[in-house]
Amino acid sequence: MRFFEPPARRPSARLRGRLRLRTQVLLLQCAVVAVTLAAAFGAFAFTNEHRLEHEYQLRALAVARTVAAQPAVRRGAAQYSAAGTAPGGGAADTPRATLAAGPVQTAAEAARTRTGSLFVVVTDNRGIRLAHPERSQLGRMVSTDPSSALAGHEVLARDHAHLGDEVVAKVPVYAPGSDRVVGEANAGVAVSDVRAQLIRVLLGGFGWLVVALLLGIGASALLARRWKRLTLGLEPEELAGLVQEQEAVLHGIGEGVIAVDNEGTVTVVNDEARRLLAVPARAGRPVGSLGLTPRVLETIRTPAGSPVMAAVGERVLVLSARRVAREGQDLGTLMTVQDRTDVESLTRQLDAVQAMGSALRAQRHEFANRLHVVSALAHAGHLAETTEYIGTLLGTGPLGEALPGIDAVRDPSVRAFLSAKAAQARESGVTLVIGGATWADGTVTAPVDVTTVFGNLVDNAIDAARHGARTPSRVEVELMAEGATLLITVADTGDGVPPGPADEVFREGMSTKGHASAVGGRGIGLALARQIARARGGDVRLAEPGGPPDTAGDTARVPAPAQAPGQRRGAGEEGAGQERVSGGAVFVARLPGVMESAVTGPGAGGTGTAGPAAPDADEDTEIYEHGDGVGR
Repeated sequence: MRFFEPPARRPSARLRGRLRLRTQVLLLQCAVVAVTLAAAFGAFAFTNEHRLEHEYQLRALAVARTVAAQPAVRRGAAQYSAAGTAPGGGAADTPRATLAAGPVQTAAEAARTRTGSLFVVVTDNRGIRLAHPERSQLGRMVSTDPSSALAGHEVLARDHAHLGDEVVAKVPVYAPGSDRVVGEANAGVAVSDVRAQLIRVLLGGFGWLVVALLLGIGASALLARRWKRLTLGLEPEELAGLVQEQEAVLHGIGEGVIAVDNEGTVTVVNDEARRLLAVPARAGRPVGSLGLTPRVLETIRTPAGSPVMAAVGERVLVLSARRVAREGQDLGTLMTVQDRTDVESLTRQLDAVQAMGSALRAQRHEFANRLHVVSALAHAGHLAETTEYIGTLLGTGPLGEALPGIDAVRDPSVRAFLSAKAAQARESGVTLVIGGATWADGTVTAPVDVTTVFGNLVDNAIDAARHGARTPSRVEVELMAEGATLLITVADTGDGVPPGPADEVFREGMSTKGHASAVGGRGIGLALARQIARARGGDVRLAEPGGPPDTAGDTARVPAPAQAPGQRRGAGEEGAGQERVSGGAVFVARLPGVMESAVTGPGAGGTGTAGPAAPDADEDTEIYEHGDGVGR
């Protein structure tokens, strides 16, 4: 994928020779506004032209009706219509002077002058003019068809006559006291007058048009400014580049990123976050519906700003959530997710190596002292004492005294782990012992899961015993293999866990190590151990909460119960008088599918040497179910 340059460094050559998009949009909006207003103005002009024409027609109709209703006009029209039936007696044969001085012309001209009409014309029943603004037209036939009006109909029309274009109204003239049509009355207005009125109306509308255009341009300019502010002045190509860069960064980094707005809706989530959190998250969904663990959900809803550790499935994650604000506006929460599983595993291995190294350094010093004793005895000639001293040394291992009961564990990784934890415990002033019921003759097939669960339980127990009030400080572990299942019990002489529900200690963020601190916080070990066990179909639980000593004489030494007749001892059991660890918390873990059984002894159908017998399987299950602790 091609990565785009940051906007501040992007050259302007791509935009050279053409307008920026916001300018194009501004011009386009202005053009749209102008075209829209022009179309509206055209419709306005067309509508007003027809409206004014009809209005003037109605005005002419009113004038024509008024003239046709006057008695003098009706008598004159009836007189000339009746005279027209006789030869030489009609209006056409009457002198113009007589017509001009007649009552019909007088009434028509009075009406024309009073109303400002272009003309008022009255005819007889044959269309001969009895009244006209021009005397030369009196006694002549009208220039337009009078048949509709003479038939008794009122007519509104736009005609072209010798006076020019005109808007005219024609009405019939009735004989006095009768409904007989004896002529017509015409009134008209010049079309130029209609257009002059239309221009006056359009000029007023044009002023509003200009105002509307200016408002549209102003609104477009404001919209362009808002667009520029919202897009940070970037062009579409630059925005597309930023989106591609964001996608490349979000899906290319090795950390999970999930962003939630201030309403709790996921806005950004990358593939790594989906993988680490084990949820099919996608943008647009409420964060509470993603199926996140309570620890993760609490972190993203109430960000503390400092890293927080959480267990999700078999992973140990470091969560870092922060509030995001811009220009004083709360934009939501951004949480990054880092996988710390491998680091935690390596850390535990390093702790074991460091503990082993510290023990070896101490034993090197002790071994040098013993060599000095051997050298001194040899130089003094005390051969017998030298032989006895060397024989005593041959009974010890490279780390000092051998860990009692470790022969009951066959797997080399677990044996080394127990030796390292014993050395670590000694460095802390705590004695780690292997319980008498320990028997694990198989090979561990999932060493990472076993050491993670076992290591968390043992580390907590060592820490609790070291800070407890009982003396001496001791931790007892017992391992029992039941087919492919490994049962682990860890007890200590500490002051127990705080009062409360047994499952509370397994809640993420809940720590029994209030005296200690670590990067990312405490409260992850027991939760992780339980999640790993449950992922395999097992569990880790608190069998006994324990508690602080009741009296000053309360110690960690409690005699073990006497051995029943015929009962076999575990490899680490030293007899009926062995003292057991009690008083503190007891944790029990069950890990199915982590052991590969070994074939030992004739009872298994093999030919090898029979080792110590494993405790009865039914007894193991009963011990785990009742939570009394192995061998208790």
